[in-house]
Amino acid sequence: QVQLVESGGGLVQAGDSLRLSCAASGRTFSSYAMGWVRHAPKKAREFVAAINWSGSSINYADSVKGRFTISRDNAKNQVYLQMTSLKSEDTAVYYCAASGLKWTASTQMVDFISWGQGTQVTVSA
Repeated sequence: QVQLVESGGGLVQAGDSLRLSCAASGRTFSSYAMGWVRHAPKKAREFVAAINWSGSSINYADSVKGRFTISRDNAKNQVYLQMTSLKSEDTAVYYCAASGLKWTASTQMVDFISWGQGTQVTVSA
């Protein structure tokens, strides 16, 4: 399986931007679709964004559509989440995840088979 390590989290103010990165190692990165999932305190995990292996299919949660952009660089084994116009409700631990359904930008968390350790994003009002 693929191993995933997130980076780029931090403390920002509302309205700021932040870019998360996820570095993958192990099996061929392009064999996987990738996604971002977040988990805020006292809330259920929430799907954020997903991208298929080629970048030709992308999905976003309604809560981040128009503000967040997912992308990937298969040559660098990286997936990114560019977050703009951040809100306090975006505060959460953000996890990078890999899905073996490489052709699909799945919105279903059950499809993700490998997870990173998470990176904290805190947005102050």
